[in-house]
Amino acid sequence: MSWLGRELENCDIEESATLDSKVTVQGRKTGYPRPQLRRSNWICLNGQWRFAYDDAGRCVQPIDISEWTHTIEVPFAPESAKSGIGDTNFHPNCWYEREFDIPHTEGRTLLHFGAVDYRARVWVNGQFVMEHEGGHTPFSADITALVNLNGPQRVTVWAQDDPQDLEQPRGKQDWQIEPHNIWYPRTTGIWQTVWVELVPHTYIQRIRWTPQFERWEIGFEAFVAGDRQSGIQVKVKLSIGCMLLVNDTYEVINGEIHRRIALSDPGIDDYRNELLWSPEKPTLINAQVQLWADGKLLDEVKSYTAMRTVSIQRDRFMLNGRPYYLRLVLDQGYWPDTMMTAPSDEALRHDVELVKAMGFNGVRKHQKIEDPRFLYWADVLGLLVWEEMPSAYRFTPKAVQRLTREWTEVIDRDSSHPCIVVWVPFNESWGVPNLVEAAAHRNYVQALYFLTKTLDPTRPVIGNDGWESIDTDILAIHDYDNNPHTLAKRYGPEVQLADLFDRGRPGGRILTLDGHPHQGQPMMLTEFGGIACAGRENPDFYRVWGYVRASDTQELQRRYTALLKVVNQVEMFSGFCYTQLTDTYQEANGLLYADRTPKFPLEAIAEATLGGNRAEDSSQPQGITQC
Repeated sequence: MSWLGRELENCDIEESATLDSKVTVQGRKTGYPRPQLRRSNWICLNGQWRFAYDDAGRCVQPIDISEWTHTIEVPFAPESAKSGIGDTNFHPNCWYEREFDIPHTEGRTLLHFGAVDYRARVWVNGQFVMEHEGGHTPFSADITALVNLNGPQRVTVWAQDDPQDLEQPRGKQDWQIEPHNIWYPRTTGIWQTVWVELVPHTYIQRIRWTPQFERWEIGFEAFVAGDRQSGIQVKVKLSIGCMLLVNDTYEVINGEIHRRIALSDPGIDDYRNELLWSPEKPTLINAQVQLWADGKLLDEVKSYTAMRTVSIQRDRFMLNGRPYYLRLVLDQGYWPDTMMTAPSDEALRHDVELVKAMGFNGVRKHQKIEDPRFLYWADVLGLLVWEEMPSAYRFTPKAVQRLTREWTEVIDRDSSHPCIVVWVPFNESWGVPNLVEAAAHRNYVQALYFLTKTLDPTRPVIGNDGWESIDTDILAIHDYDNNPHTLAKRYGPEVQLADLFDRGRPGGRILTLDGHPHQGQPMMLTEFGGIACAGRENPDFYRVWGYVRASDTQELQRRYTALLKVVNQVEMFSGFCYTQLTDTYQEANGLLYADRTPKFPLEAIAEATLGGNRAEDSSQPQGITQC
């Protein structure tokens, strides 16, 4: 029981820095893995597991494992140095196993996995429990019936990940043995937290929050699982600091409730603004959700939401009903020794703080579905997030089915986070290489665009980020021309939009497809820059990759400043996304080195990011006074 968690988050902005307590396993601090539905009783299973490769695929159940050849530190992938293995060769099958203790308690025991890449099969005490496919989304099972009443519990995982399968959504994971160009080492197996949760016989399984700024309401959905009982009620209490907003009770019908919680509208903008979430003032609404039956408390969880809305109005992105200029940075979420898994919860928070200190108000999470703990810190500290689906690289029925299924799981997992403001199912026609010629490819992009808007009608969707746009709420342009004068001429006030769409081909690709003209949507430069700069002490100095190269950090600063000055002045853009936040393996075009050290002072980066206008920097979070 050394890893029994306690209640972790208090989401009040000013208090979160001191009260966000964590569980420490193997010297690594881990926050509550599912920050928007938190309970006090949970056990973190990160740490040392037995591990073995099975490259030939001879083993199909735990008893087939003749020898555990390695020890691995979960949740770090075996390709990473931090895992204790650091093997980047092709390994399509790997096995994990460990024991754990749970207290003797009434109720149910749930086993959760944050993410396992790519296909996972799980046994508990030698009994098969579940199977999940998809490398970026969580899964869980009720293991109550399999728990040993005496002695420890044993969990075994078989992870399958074909390193050369281009039909599976893989993002930046290279299919070649050595990373090349913009592709990186693979991530195999468990790469997010594994944990056990102790819940009552009847419990709150899932909740969803949907703010409705126009009606000053919070949409609330709750789903109850476990033993069915009659007369179950859900009690919801919402507050901001000392201010009680809601204390309501709802009857549960058929295991679920769907309610629109109307708040008292303060009316005048000055008062309204105190309650709104934004990067400048990330006010969160604390939520306590209880499950009651016959006057008895069955279950209790803590959560949070926010009053905030995003939309498109003509040629502008709107936040809380007002035009909002987006200054984003491309963030791929890799670390040198831990790869796609953050080295600690503090590292995720530090990334959010660094982005804000550099003058940006958001990130485009590129080709990665990030750990929910990153989204938690973006919610708490105030950072906008574009969430982008990792691509598959073949167009086949199997690839379509895989990506569509996983994308729906992503939206379901993350739709309650106020920080997420845009969904991006496709990037640069990856996985749909024949958009211009093939109707099936176009149909696929359109289908995912409309499916996304069906599952979440509250956020803008970019159908295909970069070029060859079909249906989209934002026309996203990738242009790596690093001559500021060329960019000023290409997108300046004298440019006719008809010329840009008919003849302009940044990256050699047409911006909009025939039959899908620009219809006044906001235009943003969502990839540009990519200025590589690596110190000569770097052993790979002559191998590093970038779109253009600076000889030293002084030249990088000059180039970045000149480029951002022009982009900030282009009136046709309602936002931008610079490539990129950090160096990532051979791709040395970050503003930060891979270890998060700035290549030139943060203050100078922020000055340039804002186009030389520091008056626009409102990155320090503010909030309602706490008790």
